[in-house]
Amino acid sequence: MKPRTPSESRSIATDIVLPGETNPLGQMFGGELLARMDRIAGITASRHCRRHVTTVSVNNVFFSKPIALGSVVTIEASVSRAFTSSMEIFMDVWVEDRQSGSKSKVNEAIYTFVAIDTDGNPIKVPPIKPETELEIERYNAALRRKQLALVVAGKIDPHEATELKALFL
Repeated sequence: MKPRTPSESRSIATDIVLPGETNPLGQMFGGELLARMDRIAGITASRHCRRHVTTVSVNNVFFSKPIALGSVVTIEASVSRAFTSSMEIFMDVWVEDRQSGSKSKVNEAIYTFVAIDTDGNPIKVPPIKPETELEIERYNAALRRKQLALVVAGKIDPHEATELKALFL
């Protein structure tokens, strides 16, 4: 399969936080943000492999700052690495100041998706060819995260986690 760049499947979604999406303090529900991220990450993964995809895991979510009612929220998602049938999607969440137009990063998240056929079986996906410094950094870190997850799940022996060993030896 021909490698694809993260920019080929990059997805951006912008929306406003409405009253029904907030808690009594007027801040966006975490679950609402998770759902928005899941949708945009799914679109990104599907664009990368041009197949149906399913969410496998929500690997990391950092709720750095609350998002207030009426905020304009932008989620930027791209494939950080593709493995055999899975893809790691890295997302940055921004809030825009409606008066100045300046944006500040408030959250980030990493989800994993798997490409599936019509019977729900995993299928191969194209590799990723990172281009920018940030894409290369996220690409390299994705392998370490995957190896760590496999070690924790007991699916590989810690001695086989070559990328993790390199960090500590």
